[in-house]
Amino acid sequence: MIVHKFGGTSLGNAHCIASIADILTAHPPSEQSVVVVVSAMAGVTDLLIGGARAAAGNDEATYRRVVETLHKKHEEAADVLLKDPTEREPFQQYLDTHLNRLDRLLSSVAVLGELTARTSDAIVCIGEQLSANLLAAVLRTRGENAEAISATELIVTDDAFASATPLLNATNRNLKERVIPRVDAGIVPVITGYIAANEQGTPTTLGRSGSDYSAAIIAAGLEAEEIRIWTDVDGILTADPNIVPAARVLRELSYSEAENLARFGAEVLHPRTIRPIIANGIPLRILNSFNPTDPGTFIVATPHPERERWPAIISATGLSLISVGTSEEAWRLSMASRALQRLSEGGVKVLMFSQSYSEHNLNLVVREPDQAHALHILHRASGPGLPGETANDPGRRWRLDTREKVATVSVVGVPGWNEIGIASHTFAALGKHGVRVIAVAQAATEDSVSFCIPADRVTDTVQFLHRELGLEA
Repeated sequence: MIVHKFGGTSLGNAHCIASIADILTAHPPSEQSVVVVVSAMAGVTDLLIGGARAAAGNDEATYRRVVETLHKKHEEAADVLLKDPTEREPFQQYLDTHLNRLDRLLSSVAVLGELTARTSDAIVCIGEQLSANLLAAVLRTRGENAEAISATELIVTDDAFASATPLLNATNRNLKERVIPRVDAGIVPVITGYIAANEQGTPTTLGRSGSDYSAAIIAAGLEAEEIRIWTDVDGILTADPNIVPAARVLRELSYSEAENLARFGAEVLHPRTIRPIIANGIPLRILNSFNPTDPGTFIVATPHPERERWPAIISATGLSLISVGTSEEAWRLSMASRALQRLSEGGVKVLMFSQSYSEHNLNLVVREPDQAHALHILHRASGPGLPGETANDPGRRWRLDTREKVATVSVVGVPGWNEIGIASHTFAALGKHGVRVIAVAQAATEDSVSFCIPADRVTDTVQFLHRELGLEA
């Protein structure tokens, strides 16, 4: 059995979805047992989150526009892909029903004026449900006996909304009882990624970009032979190919190496993906749905000893720097944990943070679309944070500033790559290049380092580092 996972870029539009159908219907007889896991169509999750936050701010015009945009996006794809009315009409009914439900959810958020993680999960899960039903209908028009299945019926989690943890015994039992009989009957299950449900059946999510994680959980529970994650690049590379066209593909990695790269932000792989497949030793391939003949990156427990080993430069743009502080007298270390906790509860991912006790502030790096929501959460934070604190405590009156648009760059090496370690090599290169480093984060080892720089310097910095570290293909 092969588990195929397709990300949002692979589901960008009708043409992309048709290409997925080509990949799935071209598998040889030895791969007849296929399970598919899908993300939402490209941009849909961001739209849903934006609509939910607009509703919390009582911006009716924006959240109504989000519903209309989603309706148009999926209708246009269905018009191209589903010419058969026996498939087109049921999908239209499904689309109308779910977007009407979305509209009601957003209206409820607007009335309450608050967006909880639980409500957010109920809203964002609609994206994967629509894409799974669309792809299943497309496969049926290609002669496959495909069926869309919501992972809310399969993956059972705890109650940590927005970043739930699977309860594997219950999940594996559901997978064996509900998926394997379908596969044995010749059905291709098309399962929603990213979403799940707690033991009471309330929708949860596994964290942003969690469809990879969903696929790994499903592959482990079904004891699959291999998992294939399809994206828009030829695998894990030494740098973003849009910045460095000469970037190398890392053809073979160990589980631990791939997990380390994912933790530092390699966007083609979710950080939690590797853990579920280690116990069963399930190989994982990262492939390009726009270039399906490329062998991609192969991830296994024990890579070939003769493989090439290279560091990787991972960059992230579209970020904002927020400073949280107070007056010198009021600053307490508890402020840092309180700010991070509030943001986590509000579903804001902090990509990097640094605390300078001498400057009495905390610098947080978040995605630009999350900036306004993060500021809103921090402004609203109130009530005692520690025993003995009160709402009138001067330490609760935070000073919030947005500093500038920034980018983060991480250089992740492999042990023994050179004698002085990747961090020393990287700092030497940064000094030579003359770029302003705003903040630095480094583990105790010399094998990796992350730093924050002005957004307009990311391209030249990554290109210089790639050359200076000898990574050119």
